[in-house]
Amino acid sequence: MRYESSAGNQPAAHPGATSLRSTTTVDLVVPVYNEEATLASSVETLVAADTGPGTDVTIIIADNASTDSTPRTAAALAAAHPNVEYVRLEQKGRGRALSRVWQASTADIVAYTDVDLATDIRALEPMVEVIRSGLADVAIASRLQPGLEAQRGVRREIISRCYNRLLKLSLGVGFSDAQCGFKAMSAQAARELLPVVEDTEWFFDTELLARAEWAGYRIHEFGTDWIDDPDSSVDVLATAWKDIRGIVRLRRGGPVHATSEPPAPNTGAQILHFIDVGLISTVLYATIFLFGSQVVSAATANIIALLLSTVANTALNRSHTFGVRSPHRRLTAQVKGLAAFCLCLAFTSAGLAVADGFTGAWASIGTLALLTAANLAATVVRFVLMRTWVFARGTRQEDAA
Repeated sequence: MRYESSAGNQPAAHPGATSLRSTTTVDLVVPVYNEEATLASSVETLVAADTGPGTDVTIIIADNASTDSTPRTAAALAAAHPNVEYVRLEQKGRGRALSRVWQASTADIVAYTDVDLATDIRALEPMVEVIRSGLADVAIASRLQPGLEAQRGVRREIISRCYNRLLKLSLGVGFSDAQCGFKAMSAQAARELLPVVEDTEWFFDTELLARAEWAGYRIHEFGTDWIDDPDSSVDVLATAWKDIRGIVRLRRGGPVHATSEPPAPNTGAQILHFIDVGLISTVLYATIFLFGSQVVSAATANIIALLLSTVANTALNRSHTFGVRSPHRRLTAQVKGLAAFCLCLAFTSAGLAVADGFTGAWASIGTLALLTAANLAATVVRFVLMRTWVFARGTRQEDAA
């Protein structure tokens, strides 16, 4: 699995992560639209913030075609502070602003924060460090982890949690909070991901994170307290509807194209997970067969139980054993899983055919031994087929089916 919480164990260093160096440059973008009332105080807060040793932060105000005095305020702030820059875009869209500024950046790490500073700027230091050290490619703040204080209305809280649950079910992602306005990523991840992110508005965050996870980039999530902005101009329901349309588009599309291969999964962990799934599938088969045989013939119940348990086995192995989160190619995986099952079924069928010829006092023991060996061989073959064929990991350049 490519997703890690700040409470979990850390993965090994990614070969494309930002290398260790004495000073790490960070471009922190603040996208704004008609923020004349809060822009100056927010930027002054960011300028005064301690972002940790070895970090050189440039604050970039990205103006999304503001029509009030935001441009004048932003220009004055850039003139007053050497580490503040101002960029003007003539089209609205937070995603558009972030994409353009990040793609033009030459910094080691790119990041952004909402202008209301609802997330404490102190979260930037650990986010930069986890990327700089090579433990993650993307770092995000989360308001939805247990034990955090998130001060916002009931309606926004319910909508946010339902939305993120929908993402997990529909896109198979592991992060808990797609829309929190505080994120950072390595320059390499930005170069590879941004050109394929289509959304230019609020769904930009979700699409970026989903494509990052599908492509094998590791996302580290930091729990953070959060204070809602009561003056926020975001239309929550309209934004939610656009997000749903974005989810449908991602489901119909394919995984991101990138240039390197994700780290190989841990074989030992896969074997143990494969055994876990096998036990669950066996119990499921027995349960379905037991109840099915009460209403249909034993032969029919056996076929139904085998089919359903095999489908469940493939689905569980896909996510639990081999860590495949992308919603794409699920049907292809099921077809391959059934083919692998049929091949393995041939092992036990052949064993039974051979055992029919056993005679004498040791016939039962011989039959049991032969079937045990056949089942063991079938299990090994099924695992190998799943690892090398059903859920084979190609390079990120592989097209979606």
